[in-house]
Amino acid sequence: MRRFSFLGLILAIAIGIFILTGAISIETRTISKKKSPRVAAEKKADSETEKVKIKVTFIELGSVKCIPCKMMQPIMKEIEEEYKNQVKVVFYDVWTDLGAPYADKYKIRVIPTQVFLDKDGKEYFRHEGFFPKDELIKMLKEKGVK
Repeated sequence: MRRFSFLGLILAIAIGIFILTGAISIETRTISKKKSPRVAAEKKADSETEKVKIKVTFIELGSVKCIPCKMMQPIMKEIEEEYKNQVKVVFYDVWTDLGAPYADKYKIRVIPTQVFLDKDGKEYFRHEGFFPKDELIKMLKEKGVK
């Protein structure tokens, strides 16, 4: 009898772990989809980029939960609006499943990190931490953005 109750206990623990890890991965995927609103916008921007000659791609690697990253959001929006035909603005939340591969791709060490690519897709500048708008605009103008 003891053997069956011990096996039942182990089985119950195993099932509990399975259910718990399954719930966590489902929740993580749900959060990733909810917390990455720019992913859909990025796909749309990719198709629009082919129509307009983009001079600079401004990539922000951060998280929606990071304070300096949150401070960058209005600046990114302003850059996107003011230079929409010349600058493509992309945001990757590197603390999500969808954004994490970009942290590796761009070899970031801290967030936020801003990466600037020229019209050929070559990185020409990188900045770590909060990046004031006036300094950011200087980097855009370096590649002919007006």
